[in-house]
Amino acid sequence: MFSPILSRTAFAVSLVLAAATALAADDVTDFAADSYPQRLAEGRLRTARFPMRSDGPKSFDPVRGSTVYENQCVSQVYETLLQYKYLKRPFEVEPLLLAEMPTTSDGLTYRFRLKPDVFFHDDPCFPDGKGRQVVSSDVFYSWKRIADKNTSSKAWWLLEQTIVGFDEYRSQQNEAEFFNYDLDVPGLRIINDQEFEIELTKPITRFFWTLAMFQLSIVPREAVEFHGRHFLRHPVGTGPFLLKDGDWKVGMSVTFRRNPNYHECFYPAEHRPEDEVRGLHLAAGQRLPILDEINVRFFVQDQPMWLEFQSGGLDYCQIPAENYPEAINPRTRQLRRNLRQEDVTHIPLPLLDFIFKMFNMEDELLGGNSPEKKKLRQAISLAMDWDEVNQAFYNGLNVVYDGPIPPGMAGHPDGGVANASFRGPDIERAKKLLAEAGYPDGKGLPPLDYFVARVANNVEQTEMLKKQLGRINVRVREHFEDFSTLMQTVDRRQAQFFSFAWGSDYPDAENNLALFYGPNASPGSNHANYSNPQYDRLYEEILGMLPSPERTQKIETMRDILLEDCPYAGSMGRTRDYLIRPG
Repeated sequence: MFSPILSRTAFAVSLVLAAATALAADDVTDFAADSYPQRLAEGRLRTARFPMRSDGPKSFDPVRGSTVYENQCVSQVYETLLQYKYLKRPFEVEPLLLAEMPTTSDGLTYRFRLKPDVFFHDDPCFPDGKGRQVVSSDVFYSWKRIADKNTSSKAWWLLEQTIVGFDEYRSQQNEAEFFNYDLDVPGLRIINDQEFEIELTKPITRFFWTLAMFQLSIVPREAVEFHGRHFLRHPVGTGPFLLKDGDWKVGMSVTFRRNPNYHECFYPAEHRPEDEVRGLHLAAGQRLPILDEINVRFFVQDQPMWLEFQSGGLDYCQIPAENYPEAINPRTRQLRRNLRQEDVTHIPLPLLDFIFKMFNMEDELLGGNSPEKKKLRQAISLAMDWDEVNQAFYNGLNVVYDGPIPPGMAGHPDGGVANASFRGPDIERAKKLLAEAGYPDGKGLPPLDYFVARVANNVEQTEMLKKQLGRINVRVREHFEDFSTLMQTVDRRQAQFFSFAWGSDYPDAENNLALFYGPNASPGSNHANYSNPQYDRLYEEILGMLPSPERTQKIETMRDILLEDCPYAGSMGRTRDYLIRPG
């Protein structure tokens, strides 16, 4: 999913904005007179109850976060310099902690001015417990924490090779006896408490997008030093909600409470005509946050979540795939009559999504760049049938495509098909390549250790994977883990073969291509630990290029390099169907 957008829309603003993230307004009915938009606009809803389809976040420290679940929670208490315009398509960013958009005369040096009267949450780390004003040094301190390896940050890739002198600072300080946060970085210059400059190493296309990512949230140094190792459980930000002691029950739930000192932010007045169909314009101009309290419950399994929604215990819910025919008529794609009679709203949400099965390229069996290793991965890929998975578990609603770039971005192949692909099913070709890899009919090939999250229907999907690979006599030994544990296993490079999904952080193919950039290897975003000098060189070239046919051509070349080297098998993009109760 578009993680920066969903985080603030689905929780911090209201259920109305969760609906607003839908990219199309097809097949929707007029909102009910007593709908969520109407109730919110009239101030009749003060509390919202949300599900989260995981065991929840493991940290509220922005620099430690990497998953959409951490994003959704962290973004309620912390804020970034920029945010997405909620109801704007194509996507655009706008100031959040800034008074205005950054300005530049050369595309390299940007001038920033902070919004006045923004204060951190009240907390014992401050004198008399009163939150102080956000100043320029807070921005640089927060970003330096990303460079400090002691913070276990996974987000350095967002700033790497971006700011003059920052890479050198990171290298020197991580080799020093202690990390000196007070040392100046040439490309980070404070003008005064409210103004600062950032000098880039070169024009960076993604720069503004990254300024809206939750890992670059602004934190106060006092809180980090006062709370120490407890800081990850005791957030102190500027966001619309607070997290008090006892409000986060790890693995169970989290409760966010209104920040009474939240700076002036308003529900957007800018919207598209089709947004009025869902009533998304009704709260225009209202002071945020609209809600007083948000209760989030964590669900590792879908069925308890679905039953809780049916009983009225949740205000919105994603329809589990196995319950789709119960809620939606598969033929008409319309909401069932009983739900319409309850004034339930149906929101289909196409995601900028990349679902994959990934190989650990450092693994002794599956990794490596030799012709034999490559043919083994290609054979495994050719044995998979993504269309069968789509029909069986996603009601045929997903988009199956070649490459790591979702539909709607430059570099996505026409019709989803690329000539370089090894997407199956092609059993005869798979068997041929398996034999050329040194395993005729699978002989001599040990079982593959496959790691996947213990959520939703992954058990059933894994059984289908075993059946599909069994057609070429490739065996699979499954390992089901909680999502947070799965990510730890992957980050430590201990997973041989694994699967989850990547939701694009911003609407540029570069974000997905970063998943295979060599320096981003685990615990960074390159979970495959893939390394190819030609690919890395092209990636570095597109970083500073503006959108153009030449840039798109390089992106397509990178896509095809990945398809040939096969560090992953895939891919597929989901459409998620949400239901919203009238309250």
